[in-house]
Amino acid sequence: MKCKINRNAAKQLKKMLSSEEAEGKMIRVFVTGQHGDHAHYDLRLDTPTEHDEIVKTDKDIDVLLDKREDFLDGVWIQYFYMPQEGFVINNPSKGNHHH
Repeated sequence: MKCKINRNAAKQLKKMLSSEEAEGKMIRVFVTGQHGDHAHYDLRLDTPTEHDEIVKTDKDIDVLLDKREDFLDGVWIQYFYMPQEGFVINNPSKGNHHH
């Protein structure tokens, strides 16, 4: 499975991972809803399960993706400061929707 992270998102994810509540946890990207050919995504701190693949990214952040969820393969985690601050997660190979 594949996952890309932009530079701004890497900064924010590293902040999340350095928090006390992140102790022993990793970043998980998950599908919040599917609509035919596209999905909506979110992320949270979590621990790996038997169904997960731990995907290494080029930003030195490992991301948990559930191998059973086809919409997760190829997700792109981005963080923008404009027009509003927040994460944008999409999957260009599966339709271009985000949370």
